[in-house]
Amino acid sequence: MNLRQLLFINNACFKAGRNIAPQGIMVHSTGANNPWLRRYVGPDDGLLGRNRYNNHWNQDRPDGRQVCVHAFIGKLADGSIATYQTLPWNHRGWHCGRGVNGTGNDTHISFEICEDGLDDAVYFRKVYSEAVELCVYLCRQYGLSEQDIISHSEGHRLGIASNHADVMHWFPRHGENMDSFRAAVKTALAAGATDAPIPAPIDALYRVRKSWDDVSSQIGAFRVLDNAKRLVDTNPGYAVYDNTGSMVYGGTGVTEYEIYSVVKGDSLWRIAAIKLGNGARYPEIKELNALTSDIIVPGQKLRIPK
Repeated sequence: MNLRQLLFINNACFKAGRNIAPQGIMVHSTGANNPWLRRYVGPDDGLLGRNRYNNHWNQDRPDGRQVCVHAFIGKLADGSIATYQTLPWNHRGWHCGRGVNGTGNDTHISFEICEDGLDDAVYFRKVYSEAVELCVYLCRQYGLSEQDIISHSEGHRLGIASNHADVMHWFPRHGENMDSFRAAVKTALAAGATDAPIPAPIDALYRVRKSWDDVSSQIGAFRVLDNAKRLVDTNPGYAVYDNTGSMVYGGTGVTEYEIYSVVKGDSLWRIAAIKLGNGARYPEIKELNALTSDIIVPGQKLRIPK
């Protein structure tokens, strides 16, 4: 499995900061003829490729909807297959709506497989195998079995999801169904434990923008930080941002910031008390990070004045 990570820190689902105790895995497919990960995962990390419409899901409400899953499987710019983790695995996603018995958002880890035209057997076999490997990894991590894996359509029949057909409009075209998928996961689990894959690091790109959210203002992206700094120094109002969206340089004469990773139990007041010496200074952190609420979640990166 080619597991990488680009968390959707700008999505309202991520900002909601709710966790779950995973009880299962729900398999989705996108329902659109577009196998490229860049359609859904962004911004470009140097491997995804540019989404010229900027309609990826790493924004507050993509396409005006409250939607977010834990991972996507599909094609990178070079045509190879990868899995991108887009939410922490124990984060409550917005992926299946609601049924008569509640919602799988409260119980299930979710991932989307990027559909193509549904008839390419080579592509299907690659993403199918990648999905099996992802489920094996998650089952081992959370003590689940193959019987805890369902599709969106099965979730609907169980009364915990909206009425969608995925993935049973696609899998049978290639001789598979959810029973054969679960059987493949069971076989892989029985093969014995393997080292859990670690998400491959995102190749560092330093982006020069007016703000992290203002993607259209970007005037450069560099692998060498000093090159990005030089561009900022000649363009007042711009700053350098890393792959997490944290500002790492604000220009000549502008204060640089320490990057702080939020841990369980943190609050803005607590962080301000520890880092700034006074909890009442938390609005400074809030302003620097363009936060619209006081909610923060473990793993979130915050800029702290040095």
